[in-house]
Amino acid sequence: MRKPVVVLVGRPNVGKSTLFNRLVGERLAITDEIPGTTRDRLISEADWAGQDFFIVDTGGLDPTALRNQEPLSIGSADFMTEIRAQTEIAMQEADVILFLVDAQQGVTEADRELAQLLRRRQTVKDGKPFPPVILVANKADSAAARLSAFDFYSLGLGEPFPISSIHGTGTGDLLDAVVAHFPPVPQEEEEDTSIKVAIVGKQNAGKSSLLNNLVGQERSIVSAIPGTTRDAIDTPIEFEGKQITLIDTAGIRKRGAIEPGVEKYSVLRSFQAIERCDVALLVIDVAAGITAQDTHIAGYILDAMKSVILVANKWDLIEKDQNTMAEYEQRIRQELNFLPYVPVVFISALSGKRVNQILPLVLRVYEERHVHLPTSQLNRILQNAQDMHQPPSASGKIFRIYYGTQVRSDPPTFMLYCNDVRLAHFTYMRYIENQIRKEYPFLGTPIRLVLKQRKREQAK
Repeated sequence: MRKPVVVLVGRPNVGKSTLFNRLVGERLAITDEIPGTTRDRLISEADWAGQDFFIVDTGGLDPTALRNQEPLSIGSADFMTEIRAQTEIAMQEADVILFLVDAQQGVTEADRELAQLLRRRQTVKDGKPFPPVILVANKADSAAARLSAFDFYSLGLGEPFPISSIHGTGTGDLLDAVVAHFPPVPQEEEEDTSIKVAIVGKQNAGKSSLLNNLVGQERSIVSAIPGTTRDAIDTPIEFEGKQITLIDTAGIRKRGAIEPGVEKYSVLRSFQAIERCDVALLVIDVAAGITAQDTHIAGYILDAMKSVILVANKWDLIEKDQNTMAEYEQRIRQELNFLPYVPVVFISALSGKRVNQILPLVLRVYEERHVHLPTSQLNRILQNAQDMHQPPSASGKIFRIYYGTQVRSDPPTFMLYCNDVRLAHFTYMRYIENQIRKEYPFLGTPIRLVLKQRKREQAK
């Protein structure tokens, strides 16, 4: 089940980025008093009442400025058409739209035109119902502003929710209304037990060629032009008696380098593909080397706690001797040193060389993702690790892990009971992880270590 998408729209400087930051829980969007600061969509995850969702911040859209070609701020006029295109695409993909207005300024002509656009879109029948629109009167920081919020009834979009995104006033009620509009989780739908494999990577790394080779037929358009693949495409196959769903995605680039239009929103679809996969194939163009984009994508996969295989593509373009592969693998591991447990396979998706190694590796990584270590084995590892390497200490108190147990798999998660969580150090926990992997490698799979202070220690 994909995560619902909530999109913030409105004219410039009504507080969309401030609300985005509050809902996400960290300051990701740039907020400024100058209208038109946010030009690119920002995408992040949020949750409310146990429901996870994506939230998308969009650039301010002012139809009156677009029509009159009036600059919103220095340099912004050049971006108005692109902002409008991005916002349109975001609205098409949304499950809920939050239309923000400024309670302090009152109803403006731009608000009326945007409301008319939203009402008109709700009557369009194109096979997909237009998402519900919730009217949000932001900056209702005072009693007078909250009262004036009711003037926005005139926009014909129902009851306005008066909130203050700066102070958080009213956001709880707003989120209750948002979650109520999410599509219901299908109850009778047969569970898809196939192994989900997302093929991800920067543009033109060879993802579609790899998909075609794995499937054995031309299922995706293959082009030398970066960004040909726009949507995430699911392709079911069977391999060694296992059902596998291959998810081909559009290339991901850094937010600042993404072109406006359809390609921009494909980034969200790639995030969604990573979210619902079991194993990600991160396709790297070895001819171009490891780039910042590759590192960012690897970070997205790690944040989502997904298993990963590094697929070094275009190996046929590299001049080689007997040491080349080892040197390239070492270079890749240095650049992606936060993924030391990840296997690397060198292929040519175009010619098919070594592509036959990928699916067996997928099955192995998937199997290791679901391994459950016996408690006795884990505790032996923990005891030996602490005997071999002195745990950290502070003020004469030594950090001690008493015992541990694996509380879940997919991904493997270990609960470690200790004397004082404040004494734990990142480097020592990395050492503990490495000791666990020596016993069982969990190939290609991140593991999570959760520290819990024993109750008797808390009482001291």
